[in-house]
Amino acid sequence: MQEHKRSERAASGGAVVSAHTDRYIYSMLPPEDTWPVFDYTGENLPRYPDYMNVTDILLGGALAEGLGDKPAFHFEEETWSYGKLIDTVDRIARVLVEDYGLEPGNRVLLRSGNSPMLAACWLAVLKVGGICVASMPLLKAEEIVFILDRVRVRFALCEESLADELEKAQVLSETLERTALFTPRGDGDAELDRAIRNKAGGLPALHTAAEDIAIISFTSGTTGHPKATVNCHRDLVAISDCYPRVFSVLPDDVICGSPSMAFTYGLAVFLVYPLRYRATVVYVPRPIPEKVLEAIERHGVTSLYSVPTSYRQLLDAMEGFDISSVRKCSSSGENLQTPLFEAWHERTGVKLVNGFGATELICTVLSETMDVGRIGSTGRPIPGYTMRLVDEDGNALPQDAAGRLAIRGPTGCRYLDDIENQRAFVHDGWNLTSDLFVRDSDGYYWYVDRSDDMIVSAGYNISPQEVERALLEHPLVHECAVVGVNDAKRGKLVRACVVLHDHGDASTTTVAALQEFVKRRIAPYKYPRDIRFLAELPKTHTGKIQRQKLRDV
Repeated sequence: MQEHKRSERAASGGAVVSAHTDRYIYSMLPPEDTWPVFDYTGENLPRYPDYMNVTDILLGGALAEGLGDKPAFHFEEETWSYGKLIDTVDRIARVLVEDYGLEPGNRVLLRSGNSPMLAACWLAVLKVGGICVASMPLLKAEEIVFILDRVRVRFALCEESLADELEKAQVLSETLERTALFTPRGDGDAELDRAIRNKAGGLPALHTAAEDIAIISFTSGTTGHPKATVNCHRDLVAISDCYPRVFSVLPDDVICGSPSMAFTYGLAVFLVYPLRYRATVVYVPRPIPEKVLEAIERHGVTSLYSVPTSYRQLLDAMEGFDISSVRKCSSSGENLQTPLFEAWHERTGVKLVNGFGATELICTVLSETMDVGRIGSTGRPIPGYTMRLVDEDGNALPQDAAGRLAIRGPTGCRYLDDIENQRAFVHDGWNLTSDLFVRDSDGYYWYVDRSDDMIVSAGYNISPQEVERALLEHPLVHECAVVGVNDAKRGKLVRACVVLHDHGDASTTTVAALQEFVKRRIAPYKYPRDIRFLAELPKTHTGKIQRQKLRDV
């Protein structure tokens, strides 16, 4: 039974010694009195040891269990067994230490689509005590530079086809020293592919402390500046003891879906959970609906993880595909609407299990059960987490009152060098999200909306201010404001209301030019799909933009 706020503690009462010699990230952690309570009192959470390396938990024992030949990953025409995965992880780990000089605590940027080599690189970095920093494949050079320099990344492992933007970023970065390219299957002529052929396997994992930092994840902020949040080795183990108790992960499961492993949702469902429970994953390099449906039919996928927007697209493209093997579907990233649930259930006979999570907490923390007791709800807290709804002052609210969701459990928020956002997210030991819910008399939570300006579109968090800054760089734009508007397909749509220097330039040609301009400067998924030209922006007498009015123009 454990409940604590400290980063270094020992079940035995003695001091825990970190394996990390590079302590830079630890110097950026917020003061402990601003941390949430990390609660390990759930019956599903064992007493975790003071020392653990997550790769030992995910892969250790697989060979002794006789699983060396069992498929771990399917990817295009190739299958990686658990034995091949373990061997490749060890070879990459040796390259990192012996050839590149990686030291425990060094940050390593990972940039790739979902693939066996991305999974192997992630595991290798953690095995030798590095810290994984994921990068969305769609990010542009300036966005990558922010990440690199924010946490002083020295090394980057990058899929060969995504090298262009990273090469531009390396020129601009103050910290990135070395980039190694790889191909998705590791069998090409890229530098890392060649290097691992000259290495042996059989490398033991570094003896890391359970609270040694394992991953740094960047989450969009309402100001447009991504926030860096950290999680440790024990966090990654703890999440696999939580959500899989609600949405089962079994050894005979074949798992597929659309989220990128650069998202913590994708990381959990396509790497952490499957390996922990010895399941098999099908990685789809470009998860467009047709490719996902082909993968389901070809490999007999049983478990599907995605976001509502992707489920809508799968429905539209389903004709002619056999997906009868699918028996369970998890939906997260954005709120699941009842009409989509009903349409999917009618077409497939399978219920979509609605869930809610946050980057700061890594995984899904609120979810319906697999039998979906209340269609349209987001369910109840998963084992290991407790929740309440609070008002703006942090006071608990009664049932049926809409309030911000406050969460406690084995994972929680620690923003790097960002005390303002840390104090905003953590209140009295609770992780305080910006999502509004209502709780009914049976303890089910029902999503209402966001309490801030963040736009959640097709499962992506998009900062209005970031889009505004990109638009304002265009010479035709005098002023602009960006809001999210309801959309049947994407949940929310990014709308830009633009005042041009010359109102006569307003045209469909200008709309297309502005959209393309934004796509070249920030990740393309952030571009405004709806642009409205106005003579002036509505403002209060104090000059504040009245964003609600922009949702109705």
